[in-house]
Amino acid sequence: MTTPSDLDARLLFGAAFYDEYRVTGSLDRDLDLMAQAGFSVIRVGESVWSTWEPEPGRFALDWLEPVLDGARARGIDVVLGTPTYAVPQWLQRLHPEIAAEHATGRRVPWGGRQEIDYTHPAFREHAERICRKVVARYADHPAVIGFQVDNEPGLHVLHNRTAFEGFVAYLRERYGTVEELNRAWGLVYWSHLLRDWEDLWLPDGNSFPQYDLEWRRYQAFVVNDFIAWEADIVREHARPEQWVTTCISYERPAIEDVGLARGLDVTSGNAYYKMQEALRIGVEVPRPEIWWTSGVWGLFGQGDRMFSSAQAPFLVTETNAQSIGQSHWENHAPYPGQIALAAFALISRGARMIEYWQWQTLHAGIETYWGGVLPHSGEPGRIYREVAALGARIREIEPDLAGYEPDSDVAFVYSTDTKRAFEFYPPLADAEGGPDRNSYLRIFDAFYRSAFERGLQSRIVHMTQLADLEPATLVALHPVLVVPSLYVADDADLALLVEYARAGGHLVVGIRTGYGDELARARAEVAPGPLAEAAGIRYEEYASLDAPVRVAGAGGDDAGAGTAWADLLELDGAEALLTYGSGIYAGQPAVTTHAFGEGRVTYVGTVPDRALAAEVLGRACPSGVSADWEADVTVTVASGTTATARVWFVSNWSPDPAGFTVPREMTRGGDAVGARARVDLAAWTCTVLVEPLDGQ
Repeated sequence: MTTPSDLDARLLFGAAFYDEYRVTGSLDRDLDLMAQAGFSVIRVGESVWSTWEPEPGRFALDWLEPVLDGARARGIDVVLGTPTYAVPQWLQRLHPEIAAEHATGRRVPWGGRQEIDYTHPAFREHAERICRKVVARYADHPAVIGFQVDNEPGLHVLHNRTAFEGFVAYLRERYGTVEELNRAWGLVYWSHLLRDWEDLWLPDGNSFPQYDLEWRRYQAFVVNDFIAWEADIVREHARPEQWVTTCISYERPAIEDVGLARGLDVTSGNAYYKMQEALRIGVEVPRPEIWWTSGVWGLFGQGDRMFSSAQAPFLVTETNAQSIGQSHWENHAPYPGQIALAAFALISRGARMIEYWQWQTLHAGIETYWGGVLPHSGEPGRIYREVAALGARIREIEPDLAGYEPDSDVAFVYSTDTKRAFEFYPPLADAEGGPDRNSYLRIFDAFYRSAFERGLQSRIVHMTQLADLEPATLVALHPVLVVPSLYVADDADLALLVEYARAGGHLVVGIRTGYGDELARARAEVAPGPLAEAAGIRYEEYASLDAPVRVAGAGGDDAGAGTAWADLLELDGAEALLTYGSGIYAGQPAVTTHAFGEGRVTYVGTVPDRALAAEVLGRACPSGVSADWEADVTVTVASGTTATARVWFVSNWSPDPAGFTVPREMTRGGDAVGARARVDLAAWTCTVLVEPLDGQ
């Protein structure tokens, strides 16, 4: 059996499996194919409330038992899902008032999923009942190792009356009095002063950033409360060794993953990515969507983001087997080898489970062309054969990955509050000159991607996870800390960053950091506020950049370009590392650095292009753990450590052969590989090497 601690020793592999959707084949045939493919886990049951409870109060609970029995007989573990995200039509008809509202009074029509108000008592009553029935029925089944509550929560920002009343109660607890709310939000502006709590306006027409930020925080509170509530219900019936999780879709509007993870035993989430040329190093593919990524760096970023939720290994509950388009226009099946490449990338960043969505490609519904491991015919084909080959490789390396934790050379501070604030109030313009609601990701990605392309391994952290660390401890954990943008920050957050630098850390900060406070109010002091002394700079003027501006070093050497934004930096003890070559601030500092205490603060006053970000990060972190591998340009090197060894994942993201040099003696598949040996990789392949730690 697998418990949360056992996940450190296991590397689970499988797919979501819905025998209730079956059109072809048989249950025994499918389970045999899974066993032959090296599956050790399947996820079941989370999408079919109307199958579990066909009509109010009438339950059909036995239909899943043959699936669990068959899985158990083949040594396949099961994660059982609760179906609360897919509400049956009879419940919507019985209680139409539970429908979610896109805007006040405008209901989300039934016909998709998650069309409900989590806060409504009628929904909670029925959700609790179905959870208890399903979990109580199967908690004692020996195949069940864990439970997934709900699925991909936070799809809608709820405008329901019950949600709004909860928001008012949330504000009363936080602010105490209307007078304090008036002061904190600056409601004297445009005659928004409130006389009592009943005067608070609905969110539909809101124009205040402070209101919106608290509204989004409250929406995350609602989701986190609901998931924790459901997890606690499951724990009342589950065995002590069984764990509880939910599947996080990280860009859902009501998601705040750090708080969500606190109510779970292990983090799990989606990792969807574009395949084919989008996984070829050296090919430019724009980020096409928010919920899936393109580029090798984007795939690694998803792994680092999932690790960040609890600063711990995670489960990939859903990832590509092939196409991920809900219809016909996005059909990018993987090139041969890419399935394994992507899986090893996620494992290298801390994944303890790789689970495909799904086993069988559907024959009806909106996801008919979301390709599974088996095609519509149900006959095993190329995708199945590649998945099976990967299953065999995972079983081989599993013993080497017990207690594995990914290495990092540089840490990035991720700010959900700043992301929300920039969605409402973007600092950057999009390509058409309008507000770029993805400003935060654009800024964050500029730094993260360049770190990846320099061969640095990254750790993503959140300020709430750093708050209890002593500065010296933080320096020891993360000698280089990059803050791409921290606009929403209280005094304690910024004080910690200052003390981190004083204690010996190298702090790299980007635009808008220190400019706003915890309510997204502009600070009434010279920017960058509490960071000004440590950074050795000040500024009061800034400008949008309609076109990239070249940035150069002291000798005039081209260092890349600044894009989208520029701060007019004034030196106040800092040194100008790089200056603008043209534009409104020509000749003025673009990047500065300042020795402070035992450490250093580098300030980047623009959104760097890839070359400029690489220049900045190269100065802060000249080399990483993998610097001595002498790998070809299409080869990436990622690593992590166990109690006894460092494990290396070396991958060729190219249709052409490539290679690398092994820096020290290691083993590969149990065979010795000598120091300075040259290893060749075929197209789209990954190899795994194990290096014993000193004394092991």
